[in-house]
Amino acid sequence: MKKVAQVIVDVPAMQTDQPFTYLIPSLLTDQIAVGMRVEVPFGNRRVQGFITALDQLEQQDFEAAEYEWKEIISVLDLKPVLNEEMLALADYMKEKTFAFKITCLQTMLPSVMRAAYHKYIFLTDEIEEELLDDLFYGLDEIAWEDAEARNILPQLMKLRAQHKVDIRYEVQTKNKVKITRYIQSALGFERLEEEKDALRKGSKKKEELLQYLQTLENAQQISVKEMKEKGFSTAVLNDAEKKGWLRYIEKETYRDPFADHHFEKTVPFALNEEQQTAVDRILHSMETKTPDTYLLEGITGSGKTEVYLQTIAEGLRQNKTAIMLVPEISLTPQMVQRFKSRFGDQVAVLHSGLSHGEKYDEWRKIERGEAQVVVGARSAIFAPLNNLGVIIIDEEHEASYKQEETPRYHSRDLAIWRGNYHGCPVVLGSATPSLESRARAQKNVYQHLLLTQRANSAASLPQIDVVDMREEVQRKNVSTFSAILQEKLRERMARKEQSVLLLNRRGYSSFVMCRDCGYVLPCPNCDISLTLHMDTKTMKCHYCGHEEGIPHRCPNCNSDKIRYYGTGTQKVEEELKALFPDSKVLRMDVDTTRRKGAHERILSAFENQEADILLGTQMIAKGLDFPNVTLVGVLNADTALNLPDFRSSERTFQLLTQVSGRAGRAEKPGEVVIQSFNPEHYAIQLAKGQHYEAFYQKEMQIRHRGDYPPFYFTVQITASHPEESVAAKQMFSIMKELQQGLSDQSILLGPTPNAIMRIKNRYYYQMIIKYKNEPQLQSMLKKILSDTQAATAKGLKVSIDAEPMNFI
Repeated sequence: MKKVAQVIVDVPAMQTDQPFTYLIPSLLTDQIAVGMRVEVPFGNRRVQGFITALDQLEQQDFEAAEYEWKEIISVLDLKPVLNEEMLALADYMKEKTFAFKITCLQTMLPSVMRAAYHKYIFLTDEIEEELLDDLFYGLDEIAWEDAEARNILPQLMKLRAQHKVDIRYEVQTKNKVKITRYIQSALGFERLEEEKDALRKGSKKKEELLQYLQTLENAQQISVKEMKEKGFSTAVLNDAEKKGWLRYIEKETYRDPFADHHFEKTVPFALNEEQQTAVDRILHSMETKTPDTYLLEGITGSGKTEVYLQTIAEGLRQNKTAIMLVPEISLTPQMVQRFKSRFGDQVAVLHSGLSHGEKYDEWRKIERGEAQVVVGARSAIFAPLNNLGVIIIDEEHEASYKQEETPRYHSRDLAIWRGNYHGCPVVLGSATPSLESRARAQKNVYQHLLLTQRANSAASLPQIDVVDMREEVQRKNVSTFSAILQEKLRERMARKEQSVLLLNRRGYSSFVMCRDCGYVLPCPNCDISLTLHMDTKTMKCHYCGHEEGIPHRCPNCNSDKIRYYGTGTQKVEEELKALFPDSKVLRMDVDTTRRKGAHERILSAFENQEADILLGTQMIAKGLDFPNVTLVGVLNADTALNLPDFRSSERTFQLLTQVSGRAGRAEKPGEVVIQSFNPEHYAIQLAKGQHYEAFYQKEMQIRHRGDYPPFYFTVQITASHPEESVAAKQMFSIMKELQQGLSDQSILLGPTPNAIMRIKNRYYYQMIIKYKNEPQLQSMLKKILSDTQAATAKGLKVSIDAEPMNFI
């Protein structure tokens, strides 16, 4: 009998999207287990792979094989990194997202656990001595990158054709643990005293070290970093080790992203009747191991977080674990504060603001069972927790829960799958649920829980005013701020209260245009204008990252009448400082939060009342809770309404409702000013009254008339290529195939160019399929992916997105 392993290899292609059988060398038999990463030969390469199953092979089957069996080269892990649940989830993701299984498996792990590959060119036969010196510097092998840099690849490829050299691939893992060095006294008190007496005069530092070692308790360990802080240099410590006074001890330690934070312990708040009902119903599902999905719809400030905390606390008492998802990094600092303050070291955090090493260490804490509660953004749904008691998705309507690149999963779908696997409830929380979730609650697919009052009995919903900016223009007010908003901002500053201003656009100005010829400075790689950024004095593309200097003359007609149009956060910040010179303004957008910890620093400064006004993009609209904020201003409510997307009204309503909820969350009453050029629009009017149910009914009628979700399922197919004609031709070919294979009940839209047709010098064409029931669709889409694989090498990319969040 031969022991073999089924391995999914790190070669993402249709032909390799299946397990390959490898022999397990006798030396590795006891080490190997399902879920481990291994290094295997594949063609002339070495690649990383995941073991998905172990089998035994009869001797006659082994000998009868017509091909040479390949062996596993090495094991990359001491124990499995993926359990049976994650392997099964990868199969579900592969079907649901039309992605390769290897991509799904890698998505589940911290990025440092993805292998890095290095190529080397090595000698297989003798070559002329001169060539050996010129090409190889007299060595047996050289790195591929070195050969590329020296332009000697053509010569080496000729030698390869003559079988004189070959290519070797090496798999390198990047997941390095952090090692901390400690010192420990190697001698007892008396022996140290003897060593001290034997010192020659003037050895002051050595005498100090010996005295310090005498103060240490038996087997006490002090980190080398601490010793250096006490004034003992590396040279002194190394010399002491040689003399046998101390010994070094190396220990694996975690990189703790919250080492400098102090979290004051909090106690549970008394729940009101609605909150208690919600907690009781969720706990009933947890105790009976029923995988119910709950939609917790609660107005802003209704205490949804306290419902989450008390539900999780009860789960922990039952030795169960929990996942808490938040939509984006801006929400994480306050949410981490609340969870760490309540549950302490039981909490692990996973989000994009952590370094690779910190993420890896947080993941290891979870995998080792040292953390029972995971708080994080989208990818935290893969946290390797056992015995899950509850999964919570806060602000469930947020588009950021859907991954925009392969595999295009939605965290909500994976949460429900894991809930079924563990027999645990899933809670979807929002003040403005997505129409899809609200419709499922109406059909009793989800259980509906309502919170209709603010948790703080002294707090009330803010008063909301909508300002018609067309009238402001008629009054010759060319400022970004309406007269009423300026007046209310002055009032807040006089009362030492704080304000939040939302502008859904970053940068200084939307574009630069010549007033003589109308030329707008474009990105050379994308079909979009460049955005002015005054902090870096550059024009930037927000799609491909292209950057160039600000033009002072028109590149088209050489006129000097080049002007800035539109409004960005930087420009508004300058205008605010001009209007209110004594005010302190904090700006929060992608540009000011690039550096690690920037979100937290800005929010902490605002919470400590170091600023009067917080100006920002969407990231300030959700989840933030500052008791001294009594005014919220929305500078341009129409930004999202003008997008050609069927969800634009829903997103506008959600954003306005969410940002309005930042005002008046404590005893002080709050006010909201919404500035709009379309004040009569139903999304703005219903957001003004905080009428979610009325908006839901109105929007559902419009969706029904337009055959859009939640009445239809949707699939988006996109083709891209450096040549427009190739992308377009491919999409028309796919459209024709679908028209022949799908029923008349399906609606096919397109093909059309994407709203921004060219990004990073690739042209994009798309089509949409709307359907209610198409049994053949899954197999047809798989066939389309398979048929277009061959063209991938020629630059064509075809992607399939089930239930896309954006159609533009």
